[in-house]
Amino acid sequence: MVKSASIVLENPALLADVCGVNDSNLKVIEELIGTRIISRGNEIFLEDGNDEKSKLLTEILDELRLHVELGHSPGPDLIRSVVSSISEDKSGDGDPDAVRQPRGTDLLRTSFVHIPGGITKVFPRSVGQAMYVQGMNSYDMSFGIGPAGTGKTYLAMAHALSEVLSRKKRKLVLTRPVVEAGESLGFLPGDLTQKLNPYLRPLYDAMESLLPVETVRRMEDSGVIEIAPLAYMRGRSLKDCYIILDEAQNTSREQMKMFLTRMGEGSKVVITGDVTQIDLPKKKESGLLHAARVLSDIPEIRFNYFTSRDVVRSMLVRKIIHAYENEQSE
Repeated sequence: MVKSASIVLENPALLADVCGVNDSNLKVIEELIGTRIISRGNEIFLEDGNDEKSKLLTEILDELRLHVELGHSPGPDLIRSVVSSISEDKSGDGDPDAVRQPRGTDLLRTSFVHIPGGITKVFPRSVGQAMYVQGMNSYDMSFGIGPAGTGKTYLAMAHALSEVLSRKKRKLVLTRPVVEAGESLGFLPGDLTQKLNPYLRPLYDAMESLLPVETVRRMEDSGVIEIAPLAYMRGRSLKDCYIILDEAQNTSREQMKMFLTRMGEGSKVVITGDVTQIDLPKKKESGLLHAARVLSDIPEIRFNYFTSRDVVRSMLVRKIIHAYENEQSE
């Protein structure tokens, strides 16, 4: 057995949190950097590694130690976020004349979302996601535009639940346009509520992955959470609310303008959409594309654009999106 280097964790009290139960965190790191890791006492060894991987492992462990000191509990999601952010930091070092952005790992440490009573803390898993969370913290209106799997809806939902459950906002309003993607709404079985449920189901899925189901149901029953099709928003004025418009690429210009003008005093609005998956008739222009064009010069509105690098759903989804992007550019 060849051990290329050993790393000593100087604070034994942090060892268990950094390495995880039965070294579970080290196993995740092994998978990500492609080299077996062995821990003995407060020393960690790389088996058959090289200097580059030893340096990477040291950086990962240092970041995890900082998270533990901040009260975060490292797990697979956080570890993948740390590794992704370190990689993006390195990839941005080549241009000495470039405007220096905050390091991805610095953004990651300050961009987590804590949901009172939630199942877990939510950490962005890329620099793009961290900047998205920062934007939602700082702006009353934010757009998240990018391909599927980049966490647009999930992070917006986490941030909204955090604000509502900490009583910064009195109510969470979730809406989507009802647009048929190849199937006819009229042929779905059941009454109107049952017909609409498949369109709104992804919003429930996101909430139920963040909060116990009973909590979600209780908030719905008390009116703290409201989920409705976009058409139901007309004529309303929403004050002191957190409002999320999902699948915004399928709004018309008129619908988007109508939605944006529902924002009342003390409200926060997040609009998410994927402009590569527009299901509107060709003769209609997407309200999301139009809004991104006409509102881009308003400094109080934040636009966040994701790419395939921000896809966190799975590596296969990232490769699929990248393949489609390459095909469209040819």
